Amino acid sequence: MPLSTPCYACRVSRGPLLALFEASLRGRAGQPALDLGPAGGPVQTLTFGELSARAARMARTLAARGLRRGDRLAVQLVNGPEFLELFLACLELGALLVPVNVLYREREVGHILADAEPKALVTTGDRRSATAPRTAFWDVAALSAEAAADPPNPPEVALDGATPAAIVYTSGTTGRAKGAVLTHASLAANARVLLEAWRITEEDRYLAVLPLFHVHGLGNGVCCWLASGCRMRLVERFEHATAERLFEEFRPTLFFGVPTIYVRLLAWPSDVARRLGVGVRLFVSGSAPLPASVFHAFEERFGHAILERYGMTETLMTLGNPYLGERRPGTVGKPFAGVEIRIRDGEGSEVGEGVTGELQVRGPSVFAGYWQKPEATAAAFTPDGFFRTADLAARAADGYVSLRGRASDLIISGGFNVYPREIEDVLLEQPGVSEAAVVGRPDAKRGDVPVAYFVGSAEPEALAAACSKQLASFKLPRAFVRLDSLPRNAMGKLDKAKLA
Repeated sequence: MPLSTPCYACRVSRGPLLALFEASLRGRAGQPALDLGPAGGPVQTLTFGELSARAARMARTLAARGLRRGDRLAVQLVNGPEFLELFLACLELGALLVPVNVLYREREVGHILADAEPKALVTTGDRRSATAPRTAFWDVAALSAEAAADPPNPPEVALDGATPAAIVYTSGTTGRAKGAVLTHASLAANARVLLEAWRITEEDRYLAVLPLFHVHGLGNGVCCWLASGCRMRLVERFEHATAERLFEEFRPTLFFGVPTIYVRLLAWPSDVARRLGVGVRLFVSGSAPLPASVFHAFEERFGHAILERYGMTETLMTLGNPYLGERRPGTVGKPFAGVEIRIRDGEGSEVGEGVTGELQVRGPSVFAGYWQKPEATAAAFTPDGFFRTADLAARAADGYVSLRGRASDLIISGGFNVYPREIEDVLLEQPGVSEAAVVGRPDAKRGDVPVAYFVGSAEPEALAAACSKQLASFKLPRAFVRLDSLPRNAMGKLDKAKLA
């Protein structure tokens, strides 16, 4: 067999995820797989075979640099072919991809690098300063040039379903971000379920605008694309100014978005919305609650009922409105195939229909645990293996589940998780701040936005500047409110409900 062709058939066990992808990477080698380029610009198209060869070369290069099974590789890149090649290469080698939000600043990146202890951080040259002292910096341009010169025959590594595939950083209700370990089996199970539930086939055309460092874009979008063999148009990010032209050029049949994106699409004139929505068979929304008003307005303007689903970094997808049947606004539908759910009260007892309690889930897509945090992992699961989502929910008589808010202080803004404790820590480091609390405020476009309350002599402008230097843009408080004191209960604990 020529060196230019990866020898899949003769390799050791590749595990369920790569086995799922082989139907496309090998079986559809000559078919168009990936369109790259901004709206209105030149488009580069790669076949599945070309993508497979590029990923195999990257795997060989990473192995030559010392990346081994079980090692972590942090990647902080915008959407592009390099991210996809690195993802596939890590899977091939049994290494763990650690995606890092491109909006993160040095403080946030440093925490992830210190916790995951990756072999290296792959990013662009201008981000070198974000690398922790003990973490190697690998410039993506140099890495790609090196890979282009390598043959596509990486070392054989035995894999199975339990092999960790990625560490995606999330957080609980307190403390700093925790790394959720997703396995080859959990990602494969998630892809299989979504392909069946949403009828995704190789005939689809998937427009990918969500960031690949997020499980919505990677675990759902990329994995469903590779598992189905459909054609994907990948852009760096969603931009309202170019979205119309992008839909016009690519004519997608499948689109995944967050509520903020759908709000922005509603700005299109009705005739444009109807015209461009004709070829789309499915709009999916997740990562934050979709307001019923947006659901109804979108259906009226586009002629499509958005399919809202529910999942978490730790569980991947667990519930969704039906592909065929009623897509009920304000709900996240019913459990996917193979997923068990229950709703329990504070005492651990099952609640009745329409009663609010904590949503707990169990299924094949649930993560393996938090990276190097056995106590946090144990606390996140019930003795019989259900994951405690910390989301409040209620179930109707016909099985549809509605979310009732967070059991924690988590703020979801534009599809991104914002953890108040992290912002509060920054504020408390500033001179003239003695107390600080951050809560969410409803926002028509982003779902919720953080608002900071503080006690002290600091000026709001100075606090805004300090936050801008240390936090990603989506975490920045939209207002800084000075108070004489923060509200507390009889036990002396902060009462954020009064602030909200």
